[in-house]
Amino acid sequence: MEDGLYLKDRAEAGRLLAKKLADFKNADNTVILALPRGGAAVAQEVAKVLNLPLDLVVVRKIGHPLNPEFAIGAITDNGHLVGIEGDLVDIDPEWLKVEIDRQLKEAKRRKELYLNGKTIDISGKTVILVDDGIATGMSMLAAIKEVEDKGARKIVMAVPIVPKDAIEMFSASVDEMRFVVTPQFFLGAIGAYYDQFPQVSDEEVIEIMKKYG
Repeated sequence: MEDGLYLKDRAEAGRLLAKKLADFKNADNTVILALPRGGAAVAQEVAKVLNLPLDLVVVRKIGHPLNPEFAIGAITDNGHLVGIEGDLVDIDPEWLKVEIDRQLKEAKRRKELYLNGKTIDISGKTVILVDDGIATGMSMLAAIKEVEDKGARKIVMAVPIVPKDAIEMFSASVDEMRFVVTPQFFLGAIGAYYDQFPQVSDEEVIEIMKKYG
């Protein structure tokens, strides 16, 4: 799929992504981990096609104080933190400390809400990390650190939309990458590549995970 061509919605993105992952269908010791909330809607389609178990890795973005939509970092519910150091230098350290703590607490709250204490042990397994797209890449980098710490044997990053300049950034962090759209020039927002890109609710994530609980 070339630049400018759209994905209909996250369900279509998941089905197209599953085709790129066909070699993992019914694979032993393989788990799909989605980054909620949007990634869960993509990942459920992938899990359905590949007949693989689905779990979550909960990540919260840390937005710039002057532009919350621009992620300067991200943190997982277990406290794995990544950030663009250059962007953190000029930020008030007290504000940053409070914001990191706030997002960590929110990540923990969401994990309990979505999973109710049920998680899959990924130690020694192949993990397919799924989100609905890559913008700054902070959330995915934090998720990769989390998965590494939990002892995954192999990490496959599977995302429908990955800008070409981000591919190199992730190449040293994962074993494999699979994607559908690789725009040369990123349009500034993941939603720009979808015809329909509604916000995914907590309730939708909970319902998705009940199917795989």
